[in-house]
Amino acid sequence: MRTAIMGFGNPVRSDDAVGIYVIEELRKKIGDKNHITIFDMGTAAFEVLFGLKGHDKIILVDAVINSSEPVGTLFKVPANEIMKAPKEDPIVFLHSMKWNQALSYAKKILRDNYPDDIQVYLVAIENTKLEINLSDQVKQAGDKVVHYILKDLKLTQLS
Repeated sequence: MRTAIMGFGNPVRSDDAVGIYVIEELRKKIGDKNHITIFDMGTAAFEVLFGLKGHDKIILVDAVINSSEPVGTLFKVPANEIMKAPKEDPIVFLHSMKWNQALSYAKKILRDNYPDDIQVYLVAIENTKLEINLSDQVKQAGDKVVHYILKDLKLTQLS
């Protein structure tokens, strides 16, 4: 089974970079494994369409703002709970498309090749100022996500 892990975020917007942080930590711990592909997606959500093909399982990590929960709160939700359905004739602006919209388009385009197992980890944040450091609460939540992903992939001996 092939797994793709995708981290999203803006590395110069403080806590918004939690998905990138998780990806960097997983690269350190996992290294090169033929059955695991790690993508630093930055803010390029539309690329999800191309990264999904050939994988059986997808794990996404991103920040969520205005969740009404304390900073660092961790959510794990199935992707189908938060995906937006694409319109039949959408006007797509690549820089404004979010990963959940891209997943909807991927499902429509890939059809039978669309993976069934898609998990999403979201970390509650508030700080998106022009800074390159994560807050302590968000970094701790990112470390938990790394642990959960390694456990899910049965790679806990690496952590």
